[in-house]
Amino acid sequence: MEIRIPETSLVVLIGPSAAGKSTFCRKHFVSTEVLSSDDFRALVSNDRHDQTASSDAFALLYATLEKRLQRRLLTVVDATHLQESDRQILLQYAKQYQTPIVAILFDLPEKVYFARNQARGREAVPNRVIKRQL
Repeated sequence: MEIRIPETSLVVLIGPSAAGKSTFCRKHFVSTEVLSSDDFRALVSNDRHDQTASSDAFALLYATLEKRLQRRLLTVVDATHLQESDRQILLQYAKQYQTPIVAILFDLPEKVYFARNQARGREAVPNRVIKRQL
């Protein structure tokens, strides 16, 4: 099955850690189209897993998102977006810039998340984090 995403749209990925969101992005999008919360954490703290950097990281991510939407560029936001409030922020940006929004939900069997997380090795998050996200 082929899914077509409008050239000018905001794509929001929704799913817990280890769902395969970043892998999906690498397979289906050009790297410049993807705004990854992990990458922005790395930019502001040198550690893509430093949750204390999230506020600064998302401020920078949203500023970049706004510039891309102003230019009418396809933009993918690679973050968990598990909270409705997180998704509402993106809906507001899409509305402000009259950009279609596409949500892609990663809804997999629980055991898949844990197996993928374990396969990450040193990059794995604690299983309790995934349990909380689920």
